[in-house]
Amino acid sequence: MGSNSAASSAGREPGGAKPRAIALVGPQGSGKSTLFDALLATAGAPPRRAPARGMSTEIRLGHCTWMGDPWAILDCPGSVESAHDAACALAVVDLAVVVCEAAPARAATLGPLFRLLEDQGIPALVWINKIDGLSGSIRDSLAALQAQSRRKLVLRQVPIREGEAVVGYVDVASERAYRYRRGEASEQIALPEPMREREAEARGELLEALADHDDALMEKVLEDLVPEPAEIYRPLHQAEASGAVVSVLLGAAEQGNGLRRLWKALRHDVPWPAETAMRLGIEAEGEPMAQVFRTLHAGHAGRLSFARLWRGPVREGGSLGGLRIGGLHRFPGGEAQKVPEAETGEVVALGRMEGLATGDCPGAAEALAFPAPPPPVHALAISIEDRKDEVRLSGALQRLAEEDPALTVTMDPESSQTVVAGQGEIHLRAALERLAAASGVKVKSVRPQVAYRETIRQAVTQHSRLKRQTGGHGQFADVKLEIEPRPRGAGFTFAERVVGGAVPKRFIPAVGEAAELATKKGPLGHPVVDIAVTLLDGSFHSVDSSDMAFGTATRMAMQDGLAKADPVLLEPVDQVTISVPAEYTPNAQRLLSARRGQILGYEAKPGWEGWDEVQALVPAAELQDLIIELRSQSLGLGSYVRRFDHLAEARGR
Repeated sequence: MGSNSAASSAGREPGGAKPRAIALVGPQGSGKSTLFDALLATAGAPPRRAPARGMSTEIRLGHCTWMGDPWAILDCPGSVESAHDAACALAVVDLAVVVCEAAPARAATLGPLFRLLEDQGIPALVWINKIDGLSGSIRDSLAALQAQSRRKLVLRQVPIREGEAVVGYVDVASERAYRYRRGEASEQIALPEPMREREAEARGELLEALADHDDALMEKVLEDLVPEPAEIYRPLHQAEASGAVVSVLLGAAEQGNGLRRLWKALRHDVPWPAETAMRLGIEAEGEPMAQVFRTLHAGHAGRLSFARLWRGPVREGGSLGGLRIGGLHRFPGGEAQKVPEAETGEVVALGRMEGLATGDCPGAAEALAFPAPPPPVHALAISIEDRKDEVRLSGALQRLAEEDPALTVTMDPESSQTVVAGQGEIHLRAALERLAAASGVKVKSVRPQVAYRETIRQAVTQHSRLKRQTGGHGQFADVKLEIEPRPRGAGFTFAERVVGGAVPKRFIPAVGEAAELATKKGPLGHPVVDIAVTLLDGSFHSVDSSDMAFGTATRMAMQDGLAKADPVLLEPVDQVTISVPAEYTPNAQRLLSARRGQILGYEAKPGWEGWDEVQALVPAAELQDLIIELRSQSLGLGSYVRRFDHLAEARGR
């Protein structure tokens, strides 16, 4: 963040302040969308035509100006299933505002987010929302949050209570007290006498945290001298900029409480685009350059690539990275507005730039780091109700996958099912709703078919003869096959032990090809694996024998022989690694055991204090809705990765 007021001022140019960008991130239900609308309204942005309702499933972008500074605000969905969207937005902003509630029991939901911010070196500020509903001590709330963060959290405000109600706050650095006024600026009041001790305690904790990073402040603290507010703000900004500390502010977005104080903190503490570009290793000079963090197909507006412009300016009709810019859009108050030009630091939507994908950096000499989509954990097979919609469905699915990198669309060649896979039930439901709205195609969804296999338990010898006379040349072939089981994973082999030319050499390849083709569907209805087929003997006719005849006879022998060889169904078994906070490890183990899982053990998750990884072998059929139950038993925090391990005889089905 801006290290001090001088540094902040240095970021300003004669033409005005460069646009800055923040992302509102945090758990589902913490009030990010309400805060998004409230910040825009407080900054005087035009009101939205329709306020957001329910849970957000997509990133929202809004532009506004606060005290002469231009801002872009990204409202990120809070569901764990939309975590990749939030990570994409965080890759291009100057600071993250972590929105959360005061309830200590919910603090654990912030652990993965704090870790992402810390690992990526993204500056952050915590805003405890819904402070009017605070029921316990703010100390307890801060302690619970601190347990999830490796960065030091410093409380910048102390709530003022009247009875059980929070009616205002004391600014710890300035030692000024304020009373909330709904929808208006807070009113400065005298510091309540009962608050002096608590405020002094909070101020001491703030000074102690900052003194570790500033020698001048350390001397004052050691000498019991009272520093001036300016002597606190300077090391505070420096510590924030280095990531040593994270400020914690309070408010209630729905009531309009604390918004102006939040805006003030953002104005002073959010880095300038040049500082963020330096953090990301982006050269200040060069051709115009941007990074795409979201792709949207917007009906008549066409394809929109939402991007942060790291080097500008760019103009409508101009080019960026060799691609023509079909349009530029800002979003004052959250509503799209075409503009002729955009400058360095702006977040804009680039129109009709075909070929650009999320994460691309047009104009860059090399690609910037960008979060890779997580592996899918939930899947659905979809089908259309009307065959004539196939072409429309194909195009709509392609656009859907372009919009959401965390979504994969594949065609299963074995089952011929179209499989859509993503991050959970809500993620896929929202994707299919967008699919229907954008294309008008109605789809049905079912569980994807499991890739079962079958093999045999015993060896058999099977004889088959084909003899047909249809006028002219007939068809004749005689084969004797030995069909044997092989070790698991050994695959299919074909050999011949024919003696005396009973089957001419020219027909033997046709026998091998037909034998292998017959394994595509066994007596139980699934592909057959791990068998050896040997041609032992046979006979032929000099006129009526052919490759086709020997192929037909072989298929007949394979069909009859496999059915007699004690066929058995095999199911795929995956190695699964579940990641959960340690307190939920027993839940994860019980869940795996209930799904026929063989638990291999568990250990501390490397680099994640208080988290475990549980490893198990689990039949793939038991994993199709595992993520739903896992999250319900781990405060939404559990996740897993899987990989195919082996095939095993199906039991307990």
